[in-house]
Amino acid sequence: MITRLLLITSLTTFSALAQRGLRDIPDPDPVKQQAAFNLPEGMEIELFASDPMIAKPVQMNFDNKGRLWLVSSGMYPHIVPGAEENDRVLVLEDTNGDGKADKRTVFADDLHIPTAVLPADGGAYVANSTEIIFLKDTNGDGKADHRRVVLSGFGTEDTHHLVHTFEQGPDGMLYFLQSIYIHSHLETPYGVRRLMGGGIWHFRPETQRAEILSKGLINPWGFIFDEYGQTFATDGAGGHGINDIFPRSVFRTSPGAQRIVDGLNPGQPKLCGLEILSGSHVPENLRGVLIAPDFRGHRINAYRLSPNGSSYTSTRIDDFLSSSHRAFRPIDVKMGPDGALYIADWYNPIIQHGDCLLYTSPSPRDRG
Repeated sequence: MITRLLLITSLTTFSALAQRGLRDIPDPDPVKQQAAFNLPEGMEIELFASDPMIAKPVQMNFDNKGRLWLVSSGMYPHIVPGAEENDRVLVLEDTNGDGKADKRTVFADDLHIPTAVLPADGGAYVANSTEIIFLKDTNGDGKADHRRVVLSGFGTEDTHHLVHTFEQGPDGMLYFLQSIYIHSHLETPYGVRRLMGGGIWHFRPETQRAEILSKGLINPWGFIFDEYGQTFATDGAGGHGINDIFPRSVFRTSPGAQRIVDGLNPGQPKLCGLEILSGSHVPENLRGVLIAPDFRGHRINAYRLSPNGSSYTSTRIDDFLSSSHRAFRPIDVKMGPDGALYIADWYNPIIQHGDCLLYTSPSPRDRG
């Protein structure tokens, strides 16, 4: 059986000037990128959407109509003074069933570094810098005309660490993450709720109650429920692979913590995003495997969990997917309603400030 892996990529026209003198510039031709993939046996990869249809896909989720929602932030991560805000919520559709997006709707714009989107409750929740907003289309034209602030008071100390990553739980609550440099003070009907660092929140929309599920991860960017309702997270700045998340769990960076738990894979790559492979079309040896993008390593790592007392043992297995193309930067993965795996790829040799150490400008002497 052939399984498709659909790629959502933000293509960039690379230039030496843009990369501060970088000479070995990867060819941005998507055909060449496609040829550079090392794929799982029996699977193939196709391009679902790219620039100019999308740009900088930060997070994505599907709605109950099978449409792909994503937040696109042209301003991320550096806000240039006076720059026009061009950040958006986009909805992509494959209307003819050929495996490629052929319809794009700008559901909302005038946003400020959005980092998460979740279609739910007849509209969509969006993480919009220091606040979470709810957007709704009330006249049926496909564009949001109603906007309500749901929660506010999230910190904005670092745009790499803003509140992000929405996931709807089997309990109907909205789960979301924030990272270590953020200090949040939320006004809620149940009093002020504070989180002074990295952690995971849950929010019940019908009662407006927000509480902390777990705290102490550095830069959590992947969060998932398994079929039993157990929760796991990955960390974009912590090297512990898969983290077992449970109510009131505390990890090592929580201020003043007396007792902490470690991740399940100490010494593993830093990861961004998380998904569980599922469905009868997935090879039996891969069903239930957790996959997470190693965006620094141009690959998607894979882990197999097994119960171990009150927690789990996580064993890293062969990479699910890798690429020799240095612009492959996967940052989110989602199983689609069509059974394919969707991969959000920034497609850029430089994706975050840490990589500037790898691509430094040549000296005037080297420039000749």
